[in-house]
Amino acid sequence: MDNVSRSERSRSAIIQAALAIIARDGPGRLTLDAIAREGGLSKGGVMHQFRTKEAVLKTLLENQVEFFENFSRDYLASADMKEAQLSAQIAVQRKAIAEPHSVAFGLLGALAENPALLSGLRETDARKVEAIRSEAADPDLATLRLFAAKGIALSTMMGICSLSDEDRERLFERLLDNGQWPDSAAAKDRPTSPSVGD
Repeated sequence: MDNVSRSERSRSAIIQAALAIIARDGPGRLTLDAIAREGGLSKGGVMHQFRTKEAVLKTLLENQVEFFENFSRDYLASADMKEAQLSAQIAVQRKAIAEPHSVAFGLLGALAENPALLSGLRETDARKVEAIRSEAADPDLATLRLFAAKGIALSTMMGICSLSDEDRERLFERLLDNGQWPDSAAAKDRPTSPSVGD
């Protein structure tokens, strides 16, 4: 096996070990020593790939963002509906809590240690919200639907959601069902508020 393949295999083993630790023990237990033990690697081998725990978290976050960007892109490619951007982002929230190995659960706590890792995500999120608002017949209603989905996902990730799995699924279905929400004609009669962030 060449050095590049060996290096990729080591990085993958480290990422999988970090995911296992976060899922099983929580982000507070994620250390380079724990990753080495979990992955059957030397600490030096781990540090050759990732100098710090923060570097591991950054890679996990990048992988998570890429996974959900691809999911959103695929969803949009198959979507033939009004307010497709909104539907895609609601579907992303639903997927984040449905994925058995979703890093989203663990990263929530781990990122609390270093909020700076989230700065790029805030900008990306603001662009997505603006795209949703610009395609919506009722921008405020679209924003409410999006943030209702985010609230369900976040409370589930934090372990404080009192909804059953069935209730969550039913609510996500309703949030995704454009037929459940007022149409453009009704929205035109309502006054609009300034854009989010104004």
